[in-house]
Parts: sequence; C-alpha cells; structure tokens
Amino acid sequence: MFFRIAGTLAGLLMLALPAAAQPAAPAYDPALAARFGADERGMRAYVLVILKTGPNRVPDGPERDAMFRGHFANMQRLSDEGKLVLAGPLDGVDGWRGLFVFAVADIEEARRLAATDPVLVNGEMVAEYHAYYGSAALAGLAEVHKQLVKPQP
Repeated sequence: MFFRIAGTLAGLLMLALPAAAQPAAPAYDPALAARFGADERGMRAYVLVILKTGPNRVPDGPERDAMFRGHFANMQRLSDEGKLVLAGPLDGVDGWRGLFVFAVADIEEARRLAATDPVLVNGEMVAEYHAYYGSAALAGLAEVHKQLVKPQP
C-alpha cells in the first residue's frame, strides 16, 4: 500500500526527525499474512460489489422492514463466516446505494453469496461485480470493528 504524507504536518515532522528517531517499521508477521491470505506485497484479491437502486422498490411497511432486517442479518452472517469483509451504505447519488467487499476467489462465488441478500432477491437493489486487489488487512476489519461498537444498554 502506498501513502503520501509529504506536505502534511505529520509528514513535515517525520522529515525533520533523524532516521534513528523515526518509528521503526512494524515487523513482518508471516502467520498473520497467511491468516489474512496476503501475498508478498501484503495484498490479496477481493470482489467489490456495488449495490444500486433496483427496479422494484418495496413499499414502506412491514414487508420492507422485514426485508431490511434480513439484509442486515445476512451481512452479519457473511461477515461471521469471513466472506464479507466490508459493507456499508453509499450516498445514493446516481442510484449507488451500498457496497460489499467479499474475500472470495472469484466473481461467481460473490454472485452466489450476494444472491442470498433479501434486497437483491426482492429487486430493491441490483449488484455490479468487480475484481478488486487491495490490502489483505481488510480481512481483519471485522475483528477490529467489534472492539469499536459500544455495547447497548
């Protein structure tokens, strides 16, 4: 992964520090790399799914509420299985409603997993599938996220 920090205050401070005073790069962890499916660059293949407005808006009411409860439950199940590493809503501009990032071998497997989602089954949304190559660290996102969710009373 490539980051550019030059021009920021942090970047200017890092440039001002002698090399010995700069933080050491984290040590490579081969077990963690294997667990997350990382290649030699710390990257891996994913499938990015863009959810767009579909042809069948389910009317407001109990059926729509149940569909979205099922949508959230399905995402949780896929996350618990380690298949869905990132999901969330988009701003709705141009019909773009949400995204999934699946840690799966190919687009066909992502299609099978997405086909279990009630918003796609009901035509509320449709999906576009794209191969994506990104940091293998995404595979650990759900683990970290659990530590950020404040327990509800």
